[in-house]
Amino acid sequence: MTTTVFYVKNIVQDFKEITKAGLAISVLFSSIAGYLLGFDDQFPFSWLTLLMLSVGGYCMVGASNAFNQVIEKDLDALMDRTKNRPVPSGRMSVNTALVVASLLTLIGLVLLYLINPKTAMFGAISIFLYTSLYTPLKTKTPLSVFVGAFPGAIPFMLGWVAATGNFGIEAGTLFLIQFFWQFPHFWSIGWFLYEDYEKAGFFMLPTGKKDKSTAIQTILYTCWLIIASLLPCLGYTGQFFISPIAAIIVFLLGLWMLYFAVQLYKQRTAKAAKALMLASVSYITLLQITYIVDKFLR
Repeated sequence: MTTTVFYVKNIVQDFKEITKAGLAISVLFSSIAGYLLGFDDQFPFSWLTLLMLSVGGYCMVGASNAFNQVIEKDLDALMDRTKNRPVPSGRMSVNTALVVASLLTLIGLVLLYLINPKTAMFGAISIFLYTSLYTPLKTKTPLSVFVGAFPGAIPFMLGWVAATGNFGIEAGTLFLIQFFWQFPHFWSIGWFLYEDYEKAGFFMLPTGKKDKSTAIQTILYTCWLIIASLLPCLGYTGQFFISPIAAIIVFLLGLWMLYFAVQLYKQRTAKAAKALMLASVSYITLLQITYIVDKFLR
């Protein structure tokens, strides 16, 4: 019995690692936030839709991560932070990982299609861009982060599309916000993990170096993020809009994140980069919560 329990725990742990459960859940939060922002009297709330979006969304993100780990298994073995993952460590075979990734893709697409075809289409596009373009480009060019920002920005607007069945200015605005957010977030990670990424030949920083230019670009994209996040208060984003009070909160959140981006420019240290990364994660979560609370309090 003890051996069986241990075996099951190992399987569960490997599944969590190959799907990057922590990352998948945080991405899923964006989709749920988009759904809560999208439903209204015309498109009523549905617990079933939310459940299918949650499970289907996790499957799609998990599949992308699993395919990514199969493709990069030899490179993952070179880096300290990834060498103990199931595939590079040898705990899971490539074939098993491919089966897991394929099943997750199938289940995810079916569930998202049952919501509506557009949701499934964007989910499929996300997997394709992540595995077929972003992953191979990581060892070729710093532009991989730009390419990766597209699938990374889809989950927020995916929730809106799931709620309404439409892709318009509202979903586009949600996409734009999370698109700009990707850059300071991933460049900060690329900065404090620079030496580890270097072992695998990954190019994650815009200049390829931990220099002043990279820090300046991080500040610039943080500013673009602040502007994008305030668009809903201007009255040009259709059914997605926020009140003046929410706009002030969003602006203050942006200034808070900008502070850490400026600190990275001033200090140019791994510690400052990690602080920005943590701030970026808190920022996107608090931003989405602010949008949601504002909708229900109006």
